[in-house]
Amino acid sequence: MAETKESAPDFTKVSDENIKNFNRDEQKKEDKKWGYDLYPERRNETYKTTLKNIFMGKEGTENIDKFKCEQNVWKCINKSPMVKLMMGALKSSGCAIDIRRHISCEACDYSVSGGYDPMLNQIVVCQNVAKNEGLVQGVLTHEMIHMFDYCNNDLDFKNIDHLACTEIRAANLTHCSFMSAMIQGDASIFRIKKAHQNCVKTKALCSVLAVRKVTAEEALAAIDRVFPKCYNDLEPIGRRIRRNSTDMHRAYLEAPYYGYDV
Repeated sequence: MAETKESAPDFTKVSDENIKNFNRDEQKKEDKKWGYDLYPERRNETYKTTLKNIFMGKEGTENIDKFKCEQNVWKCINKSPMVKLMMGALKSSGCAIDIRRHISCEACDYSVSGGYDPMLNQIVVCQNVAKNEGLVQGVLTHEMIHMFDYCNNDLDFKNIDHLACTEIRAANLTHCSFMSAMIQGDASIFRIKKAHQNCVKTKALCSVLAVRKVTAEEALAAIDRVFPKCYNDLEPIGRRIRRNSTDMHRAYLEAPYYGYDV
């Protein structure tokens, strides 16, 4: 039998491929750790649709969803007292918003409706989740509070205490009312006093856990550490917004008294 001569393996090529695969895996782990896996288009990846969701009508209309999302963003910027107030506060702080640069409608994981990317200083509105004007208004106001905190404070989103604080402020100013606290199970007619605080803590906890790979105990500890100071910081809105009230309009009308250009 003739002896065949085997060529030596190209260890350099194998090594390069392994390094690339390793780096790709490590990047995915890092993205998941900091919540970027929830926003695939943030890192030039294509949102992956599924046949099940296409058949259910939830996916397959990405271009239409994007167009409708951008329409809703435009309506909110021109009509919503809260969004206009936040944009004025950001402008007065030296961080004016260019809607073409700082707001992006994208397909996201269904567990989130929006987000703030501090690396790009950009708000993400999840076009496949926030599908009406009311939801888009909530996302814009919530994320603009994070943008305001990033603009005005030495905010480090990798510091869990900093993250907990800005999530507390966003929940406190834009999310929690007695009705939402009731829905979450944080309030009843027998325990109204701390219902709002409990609602804020619950919302902040969910937000921290959505974007950071930490335990619930670690997130709660951070929230408790910063809660008194951050809960009482009402800038730039100046009040906690109650549902079905005139609070949004009153906050908008009062903004110039606090130096905000609206």
